[in-house]
Amino acid sequence: MPAPILHLGATMTCLHAGPATPLTPFPRVLVSGQPIVTQSTPYAITGCALAGTSNPPCITAQWVVGAVRVLAGGVPVVLQTSTAVCVPTGTGLLPLVVQPRVMAT
Repeated sequence: MPAPILHLGATMTCLHAGPATPLTPFPRVLVSGQPIVTQSTPYAITGCALAGTSNPPCITAQWVVGAVRVLAGGVPVVLQTSTAVCVPTGTGLLPLVVQPRVMAT
């Protein structure tokens, strides 16, 4: 099923409400004037709610499932429905606000 492609301006958080930012978006493809995110793009997480507790907070995240049919630079693009894993907690990322115009499967 088609889903929106994620880009640099998409609002993402870890499941504990820590903002997540892509470290190396793919600059050669733009959506809404901003670079897209591919499956190889790592995310940095700051302000995870687990900070200061006995559990370690989310620090980074990596996408493990991307688009099946759409590639950028030979790597699957990331969709709103894609799956990511946060390190060290093993939880995922939650896309809150994404661009609605460009879809992929």
